[in-house]
Amino acid sequence: MWQLQKDRERMMRIRVFAMRNMKEISRDSLSYIFCFGFPIIMLLIMSVVNASIPKEANMVLFQIQNIGPGIAVFSLCFTMLFTCLSISKDRANAFLVRLYASPMKGVDFISGYTLPLLIIAIIQCSITFLASGVIGLFTDYTFHFGNVLLAMVILLPSMILFIGFGLFFGTMFSEKAAPGLCSIIISVAGMLGGIWMDVDALGGVLAQVCKTMPFYYGVKSAKLAVNGDYAGLGKPLVIVCIYAAIVYLLAVLAFRKKMQEDLK
Repeated sequence: MWQLQKDRERMMRIRVFAMRNMKEISRDSLSYIFCFGFPIIMLLIMSVVNASIPKEANMVLFQIQNIGPGIAVFSLCFTMLFTCLSISKDRANAFLVRLYASPMKGVDFISGYTLPLLIIAIIQCSITFLASGVIGLFTDYTFHFGNVLLAMVILLPSMILFIGFGLFFGTMFSEKAAPGLCSIIISVAGMLGGIWMDVDALGGVLAQVCKTMPFYYGVKSAKLAVNGDYAGLGKPLVIVCIYAAIVYLLAVLAFRKKMQEDLK
């Protein structure tokens, strides 16, 4: 009974802290632009570019069934950025240091930062797939609802991966340095994640470099799910799960270390 009461109190602390973080993010108008508006804009731009390619060229670069899942993964980069900004700002204004005097533990802080960003990431991907479905109606492609739901589940490890990067950079670096480091991850994910191009069709050194990155496997697994290619899902899904677990674990360890240092 005593343990149950203790667990309820912990859940309440996490809930209150998570709601506070959600409100802080929602006050920033840029969060709406980058998290929700940007993916739709990119989908529209890529669809217009694809439609502008002459039929004589016999080339299709940005099919909606491929670019949709790719942009869903790329949009998670901005979830990482806002995770990073939330933590680095709280550290900069000593808000976290003051909270360390409360009964909250390290796991409470980490959960309180992760949960609202995970909700935002799910909404973000849902909006991206919804917009992709609407565009698909005009490009003679119909998304299978079951495949989209599977893709949303498949994207959960990628969500944890990017949130983990945000937690790590926001914990280890200052408010000014952390966003710059996130921008490096955004650039690498955009260029080497297979979002704008078919990495498997490239071959060579570039393809090998791309296949060392977790972003490539996140994009590939989402594309396979959307296109109903279940047989090929295993390997990329396992790899992105391993990357997500490692990055998130490093972020948790870094946060706990910083917390201990601040309490001294």
